[in-house]
Amino acid sequence: MKLSLLGSALLLSAFLLNGCASTQPAKNTDAGSVFRYGTTAYGTAMENAGMNPHESYKGWSTLRYGVGETLFRFNDAMQPQPWLATGYEFIDDQTVKITLRDDVNFSSGNKLTGAAVKACLEDLVANHKRAADDLKLASITADGQTVTINSTEKAPSLINYLCDPYGCIIDMQQGTGDDVKISGTGPYIVQSLTPTEIVLTKNTKYWGGPVKTDKVIVRSITDGDTLTMAMQSGEIDATQGLPYASLPLFANNEKFVIKTANTSRVFQACMNFTTPVLQDANVRKAIAMAIDKEKFAQVLLNGNGTPAIGPFPANMPCGGDAVHTDGYNVQKARQLLHDAGWQDSDGDGYVDKNGQNLTVRWLTYTSRQELPLLAESAQAFLKDVGIKAEVNATDNYNDFLKRGDWDLYAKAFVAAPTGDPQYYFTTHVLDSSSYNSGHYHNDRVEQLTQQLRGEFDPAQRNLLAVQIAQQLLDDNAFIYASHLKMSFVMKNNVKGLTAHPSDYYEITADLEI
Repeated sequence: MKLSLLGSALLLSAFLLNGCASTQPAKNTDAGSVFRYGTTAYGTAMENAGMNPHESYKGWSTLRYGVGETLFRFNDAMQPQPWLATGYEFIDDQTVKITLRDDVNFSSGNKLTGAAVKACLEDLVANHKRAADDLKLASITADGQTVTINSTEKAPSLINYLCDPYGCIIDMQQGTGDDVKISGTGPYIVQSLTPTEIVLTKNTKYWGGPVKTDKVIVRSITDGDTLTMAMQSGEIDATQGLPYASLPLFANNEKFVIKTANTSRVFQACMNFTTPVLQDANVRKAIAMAIDKEKFAQVLLNGNGTPAIGPFPANMPCGGDAVHTDGYNVQKARQLLHDAGWQDSDGDGYVDKNGQNLTVRWLTYTSRQELPLLAESAQAFLKDVGIKAEVNATDNYNDFLKRGDWDLYAKAFVAAPTGDPQYYFTTHVLDSSSYNSGHYHNDRVEQLTQQLRGEFDPAQRNLLAVQIAQQLLDDNAFIYASHLKMSFVMKNNVKGLTAHPSDYYEITADLEI
C-alpha cells in the first residue's frame, strides 16, 4: 500500500466518521447478545487459523478467543500466576510438581484432572516441535489433581513456558482432528470456524463464573482501510490491529474507546546468511546503519512504537540500552560499502561491483499493517546509501522462505511472550531454532544460550541475555526497528475488553455489550 493511498483513505475515513458513521450497539437477537470483533491477527498468514494448540500458532487463537486456558497466566507485569493450577513446587532443578484446581471441567463435560493434563502435554510435545524444544520433557506422571513434570535439563523457565498459548489444556478424549470440536476449559465454545471467521457461543457451565456475552463473531479483516471503515460504520463492535495512522480518527470521539498496552512485539528483519553478499560483515552493518528507526517509529507509526536497539523493550532488564549498536549514519554506511569494494561506478545512484548493482530482496507480509510501510521506508533508506531493495510483500512469504528466495525477511514477533528472554533465543538464533530463517550461527551464542537454559538466578539470566543479544547486534544478524504498542478500538458500550502486554488475553467471560 502506498503512503499516498493511505492518506486518501484516511480522508475518506474522516468524512465517514464525521458525517456518515453509525456506532449503534450490536443488536440483541433471539440468541442473546452478540459481539462482533474484527482483527488483523487471525488467518493463515499468521499461522493461527484454527483452534488446535498443538499445531503451529493456533494456540494463540485458542487462548485469545476464550476457548482454552493454560495452567498459569501472566499478570500485567508479565509474571506467571496460577490459572488452571493452584500452585507449583520444584522438587529439584529438573522436576516440578503442579497442583490443579479441583473445580474445572472441559466444555465436553469431562473433569480437568492430572491424567487429562498429562495426556494433553504428551500430545503437545509429540506434535509441536517448538513446544518440545522449549519444555524438554522427559516424563510426566499424574496423581489425582497433581502432575509432576520432569525435564531432560534444568528447567528454570518451565512455568513461563507453560503460559505459552501452545500450553492450552484441551480434552484429549475429544481429540484434535477437528478444530471445531476442540474442547477447552474457557468461557467460549467453537460453533463454526474457517480461515477468516470464528463463531463462538458461551460455555454455560464455565468454571470461572457467568459468561456475560452469548455469542462472539471473530472476523479476519487484513486490509487496514476496510477494517477502519468497518469500525466506523458499526459493522463491528471492536477491533485489534487498526493501522496506527487510523487511530487519531477515533481518539477524540466520545462514541469510541481506545485501550493500549506496551508489548515486546518487535519489528525485525533477519539477514539471510546463505546470500553471498550478506556474508560480508561490512555490508550487513551498512544495511543496519541505513535504517532510520527514529523516523519509522515517530512518523510512520505515529509515535505508537519505540525505536528498538535489540530484541527486548526497555522495561525488561536485558532490554533497551542494556545493549548497544551503531545508530543511523548514512555517511558511515556508505564508507563501509566502499571499504567492501562497492562503488557507484556508472552514476546510477546504486553501488556496484563487477558490473552488478548491490541489490537485496526484502521479503515481508501484509497482514501486519505496518510491515509494508517498513518495507517502503527501508527501500528509501537503503537507496540513500546506494543499495537497491526489491520489496516482496506477500502473505505467501513461507514459500519464499523455504526456497531461500530472499535476502532480508521482516516480520513482527513477540520477543518475550513468556516474560523471559530465553524464548526469543531458542526460537530464532540457534542451529535448532524453528525460526532461524537466515541460518545464522555463532558458537558463542550457542554456548551462552545453553547456559541460560540451566540458570535459575534472575540476575545471571539477565546478564546472559544481554551477552547473547549483544552478540546478535555485533554480528548484525538482525535489524530491530521498533517495539510496538497494541491498541484495541471499541464502541463505548463495550466492557471487559482490555489490552494486555502479553498480546494473549482478549475474549474473556467479562466481555459485555
